[in-house]
Amino acid sequence: MDSYKLFSPSSSAPSLSAFLSPRPNTLRHLPSLPCKRSFVSASLLHSQQPQKPPPLPPAVEAFWEWLRREGVVSLKTPAKPAVVPEGLGLVAQRDIARNEVVLEVPKKLWINPEAVAGSEIGKVCGGLKPWVSVALFLIREKLRDDSPWRVYLDVLPESTDSTVFWSEEELAELKGSQLLSTTLGVKEYVGSEFQKLEQEIILPNRQLFPSRITLDDFLWAFGILRSRAFSRLRGQNLVLIPLADLINHSPSIITEDYAYEIKGAGLFSRELLFSLRSPVSVKAGEQVLIQYDLNKSNAELALDYGFIESNSERNSYTLTLQISELDQFFGDKLDIAESNGLGETASFDIVSGQPLPPTMLPYLRLVALGGTDAFLLESLFRNTIWGHLQLPVSRANEELICHVIRDACRSALSGYHTTVEEVKIRDILYIGQIQLLIWQTKQES
Repeated sequence: MDSYKLFSPSSSAPSLSAFLSPRPNTLRHLPSLPCKRSFVSASLLHSQQPQKPPPLPPAVEAFWEWLRREGVVSLKTPAKPAVVPEGLGLVAQRDIARNEVVLEVPKKLWINPEAVAGSEIGKVCGGLKPWVSVALFLIREKLRDDSPWRVYLDVLPESTDSTVFWSEEELAELKGSQLLSTTLGVKEYVGSEFQKLEQEIILPNRQLFPSRITLDDFLWAFGILRSRAFSRLRGQNLVLIPLADLINHSPSIITEDYAYEIKGAGLFSRELLFSLRSPVSVKAGEQVLIQYDLNKSNAELALDYGFIESNSERNSYTLTLQISELDQFFGDKLDIAESNGLGETASFDIVSGQPLPPTMLPYLRLVALGGTDAFLLESLFRNTIWGHLQLPVSRANEELICHVIRDACRSALSGYHTTVEEVKIRDILYIGQIQLLIWQTKQES
């Protein structure tokens, strides 16, 4: 499902510095294997599936019964929870046509800022960031034995495969990548938000939070929201939808259109429903899947969900550039950058096999502009300079940006402790283990 942008790290960088790997959904329950943590390709997990799904855990059966009592599901519901290679997923109980409604969940079962506002802690959560208030609500309900959300909370994982939950040893495998620095930045951000929450809300209102709430609890709630919350919905930018959040991702589905929406329950009803449709036709016994986000890089998928795709177009690097405040032409350059939709700092996603972002080279040339080329910064050229920057300004300017980018890339690559060839060999061995596990599961079934 769509990941809500709970945290979007900003990085300040020295002029013309390059940071490899991207900005910041999870194969939520990868089987444990006797090797160091590694990313699994989403396509591999859908290449084979057991002929007969294992029996459902009691908690999932109780969850399904709760949904039945609430009128959400019945014997005619097209899809049902099942144990799949990812852990839990939705499996078709009959053939499902393309764009057919798979399930509908009424608003009374949604967990969102509005649900928090109407709860016992609503009055003390009014000034919080939406995701922080929902995270606190999730934790409080999880710690309550009599929570009305008990059966839903019991099917949520204790952690996800997001890099946020990796151990120090596992994170060491990411040495040299931006994903490592982004992961550490996210954890630091979550920690600071928790400290503020603890001091301003939790400790002054102990009567509302009788059970001790820890940073680990808060990190768990953050991971749940990051990997399971839906966004970009009508009037809803952060919402957990029980049952619908079991839907898994397929790299072979290349459209996000019409997979889910919020709509009215009927012509004369004010009640809202979350409606999930299958973007492709599905045979009985197959898993119902959607596309989480076509625009996420592999590093974003790893951070949000803990998996990557083999699609090379998901492999991107973010180049962060900055106009130095020490630059004698800082004010002029900043004015030109802002006039063209950029700023003092600009980040550009470089995608494998695709052209460079159209504004990257002009911005680079602007940052490096100086010497005899500085006349272009005069007010006389203010309305036309961006057009001039679309092409090389001078040999000196072009050589400068080439040298800086080359040196920055060399510096970034030197941070990795393995070569590309070593990584490929390790991945082949790991994929072999996954395939063996799938084969063994199939034989046992």
